[in-house]
Amino acid sequence: MNIPKVEGLIMELLAEIGEDPKREGLLNTPARIAAALDFLTSGYRQDVEGLIHGACFSQETSSMIIVRDIEVYSLCEHHMLPFFGRCHIGYIPRGTIFGISKLARLVDMYARRLQIQERLTEQIAYAVHDSIRADGVGVMIEARHLCMMMRGVEKQNSMMVTSSLLGVFRSNPSTRQEFLSLIGRPGTQAG
Repeated sequence: MNIPKVEGLIMELLAEIGEDPKREGLLNTPARIAAALDFLTSGYRQDVEGLIHGACFSQETSSMIIVRDIEVYSLCEHHMLPFFGRCHIGYIPRGTIFGISKLARLVDMYARRLQIQERLTEQIAYAVHDSIRADGVGVMIEARHLCMMMRGVEKQNSMMVTSSLLGVFRSNPSTRQEFLSLIGRPGTQAG
């Protein structure tokens, strides 16, 4: 990202909304926003292979592995306003497991891009599935969207829930139910 160019664009934006970008309180705002955007979009400069390199391990197990309540912070691609919540990931390995922190890092990598929650959920699920050829993967994200809370319909208590189920998480109702139970969510009948 060209930081000086972004700083100049922020100065122009401040002037366009009626502010004086040279007033004391705003003098460093363009630099702060550019640095924040650089961090909040750092996922564009990462890839799955580089992220998990060396952090997958051989382990013969057919047990479900779950990491739940991974914090998610992202920017909505429609308004560039934050959405935030929790991500729960479960998978059944086929001889290879992840180092536990890599699942949280996968969430961050995809969340640090302009996103919609539906795509974010799918990207995480497919990255887990494809990286270790898991027998099944379940990902659920529960998030609050500031674009819905502070503008538009202004519904402060709304929460969006998305899920992606692959392999046996989709085909086997008892596996799906076990995942939902272990992440602390009641099961539903799926058709």
